[in-house]
Amino acid sequence: MRRVALLTAVTIVAAACSTSEAAPVATTAEPVTAPIVTAAPPARTTTQPPVTAPASTTAAPVTTTLPPRGRLVVSGAGDVNLDPSYIPALGTEGYAHPWTALQRIFEDDDLTIVNLECAASTIGSPLPKAFTFRCDPAALPFMRDGGVEVANLGNNHSGDFGKEALLDSRQQLLAAGIVPVGVGADAAEAHKPAVFEINGWRVAVLGFGGIVPTPDWIAAEDRPGMADGDTIETMVAAVEAAGEVADLVIVTIHWGVELDTQPRSEDRERAEALIAAGVDAIFGHHAHRLQPLEIVEGVPVAWGLGNFVWPTLSAAGSTTAVAQVVFEPDGSVRACLVPTFIESPGHPVLQVDHDPANPCTG
Repeated sequence: MRRVALLTAVTIVAAACSTSEAAPVATTAEPVTAPIVTAAPPARTTTQPPVTAPASTTAAPVTTTLPPRGRLVVSGAGDVNLDPSYIPALGTEGYAHPWTALQRIFEDDDLTIVNLECAASTIGSPLPKAFTFRCDPAALPFMRDGGVEVANLGNNHSGDFGKEALLDSRQQLLAAGIVPVGVGADAAEAHKPAVFEINGWRVAVLGFGGIVPTPDWIAAEDRPGMADGDTIETMVAAVEAAGEVADLVIVTIHWGVELDTQPRSEDRERAEALIAAGVDAIFGHHAHRLQPLEIVEGVPVAWGLGNFVWPTLSAAGSTTAVAQVVFEPDGSVRACLVPTFIESPGHPVLQVDHDPANPCTG
């Protein structure tokens, strides 16, 4: 079992996902390359609360002692859809089916973050959209058993059944032991991080959603919704605030253009601003295509993680990966894409042998 202590759970982000691909076609696994890239140690040092001077000159000095840091392995995956009407195999094979061919990669790491592309609620009514997705909340404990700790709801499908269903989705995830990020009852909650203490590290996870069906999907001072993934100023402020309470800040963000295989200039601009503000890793998604992992100013950026638990609509759409970032106690960082293929609807299969003792070294 992983030693993960949740300190603060609030909200994360990602934006939308439309589905314009054709009907399912037969696919064959096309292994993706698994580049291993190494970054320089993060520029930001550990931020600790100030030590208060003793009230009396004879009192013992106040000290702050943290456990020694160990290796920290963080995984990110792309779009997860647990709607049995969209993926009938979830009904016939069971809700554990998506997580059975991953060689325990999410259970062996320290923190796993996915983008949940559906409303995890039984309440509400579908909005007038081309595609509306509703997850069965009964599927969520199986996702947690598969090793997922954080689910991004900042996307254009988590709100498919209205605001009440959106907020209920947060509660359903929490009840299943998964931390929801990216949405909230107001803008303040939507932009707050989930903070974990793991292996001597304090890790903050933030999410932002840049694919917005209509403006009222964005959280406001008096309105539920998702954190704005288009406005650099508000994202930077959220990252800087998270950096005050954590050693590492990780962002998951729904951005880009559907079917693109490379990041666009506006997403590079966002990434550079987030990195300058103190982000230590970025997991992107939305395009339904796997995009590269790059080191940008010393920070791993998985530009687009494609589909993950999804129908087999095409070979390109079924080609995906798990992004892993490894933070070592000496401050060094390495990252890689672990090749994965959706071999049947809703069933991603790792394409290489997983070695939990040596992540991102193969």
